[in-house]
Amino acid sequence: RVSVEASFFKEMSPWENMLYAARLYGSGGEGTRARVEAMLERLGLPLDTLDKPMKQLSRGQQQKVAIARSFLTSPSLLLMDEPTTGLDPCSKREVQELVRSIRQDRAATVLLCTHDLEEAEVLGDRVLVIDRGRVLAEGTPAELIRAHAGNADGSLEDAFMQLTGKRLEEDEEEKDE
Repeated sequence: RVSVEASFFKEMSPWENMLYAARLYGSGGEGTRARVEAMLERLGLPLDTLDKPMKQLSRGQQQKVAIARSFLTSPSLLLMDEPTTGLDPCSKREVQELVRSIRQDRAATVLLCTHDLEEAEVLGDRVLVIDRGRVLAEGTPAELIRAHAGNADGSLEDAFMQLTGKRLEEDEEEKDE
């Protein structure tokens, strides 16, 4: 599971945290450091951060470590809760590319929970629009856009606003309450 509030041992380094997680899942043997380094490199995390305490890393760097840790054990199902929140645009794109390639290479199912509708449109094979605990629509991004966006050039964001009857600002205000 990857979430905005990833749990780490803050005094330990990314390497130590990832080795700990790998050992919990029985995959901390030979070659683990090379796998960790390769994963972090794909996410654009400088290798010199690998041995620094987690508390010295930025939130974005910690998020990248959480994402790398989640893929380290080759899960067949992965829950990602707002995985790119707090990442700069370049890092966000790196994470999205990694998610895409892992899904294809490992035939993994990724359940992505997000308010970032552009990300859902880019990564989602199927999208569920949920508002106040109710499922309003389900389908591929293209199906939802075609049925609910209101025009041919619409987006998933347009479909969401049409389905919920809200503006995005209202949705953000509700989250803050």
